[in-house]
Amino acid sequence: MIHPTRRAVVALGVAAPLAAAAAFAASAAWLFGVAWLGVVLVGFGIDALVLLGRRPLDVQLRHPAALHVGERETVTLVLRGRRWSATKVLLDVEGPAPPLAAVGVAASEQTTVELAFSVLPRRRGAIRLPCAWLRADGPLGVACQTRPHRLDVELAVLPNVVAAKRQALAFSAADAPFGSKPQQQKGSGAEFEALRDYAAGLDRRAIDWKHSARHRKLLCKEFQTERNHHVVLALDTGRLMAEPVDGVAKIDRVCTALLLLCYASLKAGDRIGFCAFDARTRLYLAPRGGMSTMAQVQRAFADLDYSQEETNFALALTELGGQLKRRSLIVVATDFVDTVTAELMLRNVGHLARRHLVLFVTPANRALATQFDAEPKGLADVARAVVAHDLLRERQAVLARLQRLGILCVEAPVERLGVALVNRYLGIKKRDLI
Repeated sequence: MIHPTRRAVVALGVAAPLAAAAAFAASAAWLFGVAWLGVVLVGFGIDALVLLGRRPLDVQLRHPAALHVGERETVTLVLRGRRWSATKVLLDVEGPAPPLAAVGVAASEQTTVELAFSVLPRRRGAIRLPCAWLRADGPLGVACQTRPHRLDVELAVLPNVVAAKRQALAFSAADAPFGSKPQQQKGSGAEFEALRDYAAGLDRRAIDWKHSARHRKLLCKEFQTERNHHVVLALDTGRLMAEPVDGVAKIDRVCTALLLLCYASLKAGDRIGFCAFDARTRLYLAPRGGMSTMAQVQRAFADLDYSQEETNFALALTELGGQLKRRSLIVVATDFVDTVTAELMLRNVGHLARRHLVLFVTPANRALATQFDAEPKGLADVARAVVAHDLLRERQAVLARLQRLGILCVEAPVERLGVALVNRYLGIKKRDLI
């Protein structure tokens, strides 16, 4: 499609009132207005002929196999052609991502030009890149041509495993000084490994007095880290977890932390299970071991939909407790507002903690902390700070009640939630609480 440029519109808009004023001053001056209009139309025709004679560009799109929530990914538009004038390129985006800005391309003799666009997905699902719009200006700048180029590319938006991989590599790097060979972790577990002669510096509580008396020398027990624990990730997918935090839904932030815990647990030899629930149980995966389980958990996270239903803790946690036949570490990831809405949750999580070890995970409410810490500039700011303080105090009261029930709690900002969760898991393993 060929249409006038801004230069042509300005030229006609400025010339029209000047020609009218000149015609009132002198009757013969109206010819100058007609002549100016003819010049603009001739320039438009020349630009149109030049644009129509150019060959269309070859447009291709290079993109990653999938996108990840909250992670900027680069897609590259490759333009191939002989010679072209100044061009603006716009890439259409359909789905949970902000629109992309147009990119300008200066006149070039190159046959191939690559343009990078940064896509930031906000939710899981799919993002479509249906079309690329190319605008080329004529040599006089009076006319321009806009051509659509169909792409019809659809990219899946998955949970942010990129952030989980970065954090997992950081944890792996911490073990680098110990070497890369597989070794058994002795001395920090509860599973008996072997007997050895007692030496200075060993824990005297590990001395086996019965065998020492039999062999007439001090012998102590060696232990290794116990494996094959069941770790169940119970994820709340209800209305509160769909609220955005920095533009990304809270459930997607929590999924990144749970994926990091899943990786650490599988590397430690434990078995991972998964449960998702809101008004009812949406998905359940029985605990299983092996690093192949990581891919299954990732697909399970990707298939979860955003829900606006209230969470039914009584139904979901009762069904989960009935599915587990062995004492397990159950990681309950959810959120709450105040003590009233958390009452039913407290009762059912406490019932689950009678048989299993429960780790309660919730992201810190940054909005409340910001309102409370902000400097007040009026009575409205003071009122907001008082309400935020009351809600923060109720959150701490709920966490204190959970701890009195024997439940371990993790509350941290979303960007540090994964690290805090893995550190607490490692502490549980070290103390043999499962």
